[in-house]
Amino acid sequence: MAEFEYGPVDLYLVGFEGDRPDEGTLEAIRELVAGGEIRLIDFLVVSREPDGSVQISEFEEIADDYGFGVTELETIGLVGDEDVEEFAEQIPPGTSAALLAIELVWAKTLASRFAQSGGVVLSAERIPAPVVNAVLAEAEGE
Repeated sequence: MAEFEYGPVDLYLVGFEGDRPDEGTLEAIRELVAGGEIRLIDFLVVSREPDGSVQISEFEEIADDYGFGVTELETIGLVGDEDVEEFAEQIPPGTSAALLAIELVWAKTLASRFAQSGGVVLSAERIPAPVVNAVLAEAEGE
């Protein structure tokens, strides 16, 4: 089997009020990492001040405060400055967001098997969970 070191990585920008994610969000991330369902590739907190300036907190600066004391990132540098600038534009002034690079572990196995069989992923698109749930709820109501 063609074995990839990493599978596909999703970038999530999760907004929140204040300067840190809520405990429920942090707990969900910690549980998925501990369960081996995801690998945390990168984690930044990006805050947009009321004047529009941007403050960035790196994982190493926030790991202990967020309960990730023993968690290490799988790699550093996947999320670059250009990515942060692009995503920061979506953060309203006076709020913050966690910018996460997450490898979905199951997707690594799938990508390896596709490659082994000679398959080439030509396109992949994620449909956000709220959209899927809304469309299916509407379809069930018809």
